[in-house]
Amino acid sequence: MGALLLDITLLGLGIIGATAFLGVAVNGIGNKLFSRGKKDEFIGRSRAYQDTWRKVGGTHK
Repeated sequence: MGALLLDITLLGLGIIGATAFLGVAVNGIGNKLFSRGKKDEFIGRSRAYQDTWRKVGGTHK
C-alpha cells in the first residue's frame, strides 16, 4: 500500500512539474516568436502610468 501511494505521489509531482515547466517554456517561446517588437509597449505604458503617481515612503539615498 505504501508503494502505491509513493508511486501516485511521484507521478503527480512529475505531471505538475512538467506542466509548470512546459507552461513557462512555451510562454517564452511564444513571446520570442510572436511579439514582433511589441515587448516594450506594455513596459512603456506601465512606466507612463507610474510617472504620474505620488512618491510615498522613505527618502531616496
